[in-house]
Amino acid sequence: MNTKAELFTKARPRLFGLAYRMLGCRMDAEDVVQDAWLKYSRDRSDNLDDPEAWLVTVVTRLGIDRLRYLRSRREEYYGPWLPEPVAATESRTAEETMALAADLSMGFLLTLERLSPEERAAFLLREVFDYSYAEITRILGRSEAANRQVVSRARQRVRDGRPRFAVAPQAHNRVVARFTEALMQQDSEAFSALLAEDIRWISDGGGKAVAATRVVCGVRAASRLAMGLVRQWQGQARVSMGMVNGQQGIIIAISDKVSAVIALESDGQRVLSIYSVVNPDKLTTFHSGTEN
Repeated sequence: MNTKAELFTKARPRLFGLAYRMLGCRMDAEDVVQDAWLKYSRDRSDNLDDPEAWLVTVVTRLGIDRLRYLRSRREEYYGPWLPEPVAATESRTAEETMALAADLSMGFLLTLERLSPEERAAFLLREVFDYSYAEITRILGRSEAANRQVVSRARQRVRDGRPRFAVAPQAHNRVVARFTEALMQQDSEAFSALLAEDIRWISDGGGKAVAATRVVCGVRAASRLAMGLVRQWQGQARVSMGMVNGQQGIIIAISDKVSAVIALESDGQRVLSIYSVVNPDKLTTFHSGTEN
């Protein structure tokens, strides 16, 4: 018979994937999963019919409570807030990578911020983790009819905030490569040609690194910002492409320390949104010189 530790280890990738999507913060997600383990390890019932279902229920409910707390703190955050990016690291198991691979983009996580904690939990359980409405009812403690309504409403809100097309990874990767090349060659014309007319650039410095305190909109403003940053980095920065939240992104290191992680949203031809995280507290899983 499997021990509690073995059962938890097997369930952990799914638990972390759920908690991270709920909270948008790796450290908080790890705290929630650890709290679930402590509750599970101290529980004296060794005959749970479905330990993973029990753990998912605990993580979901803890995640809802933690998200309510984080929402109040984010109202005081300095400048725009972005989710903490996650890297593909050697320490992450194949199961963890698979659990994090789908629906993990910055754009998707930001869209989830439109939902209430309860809506976010119900939507993720149904749309990302494929739980039945009967299972969601047991987890959230509401009627099945109520959960169906919540998920339907959340699905529409998420659909309204996401691109209406799917992009092949190869096409997105080509856009990222061209973006990186134009950036490092300081080719403002080529860089501008890659951007959609209604491009948005969101930078998260959290008051701990220099970053735009408002969303930068439009090709001209975004290109000006990019060329200005490159001039500041010239001769110091090492730029590499690597996996950022399940997609190809850009990692910038200065003096062998990662100082920025950039994720792009594209339609396979143009860049629709740029998300740059420069808050050092959110870059601890990235390492300079590592091709992720």
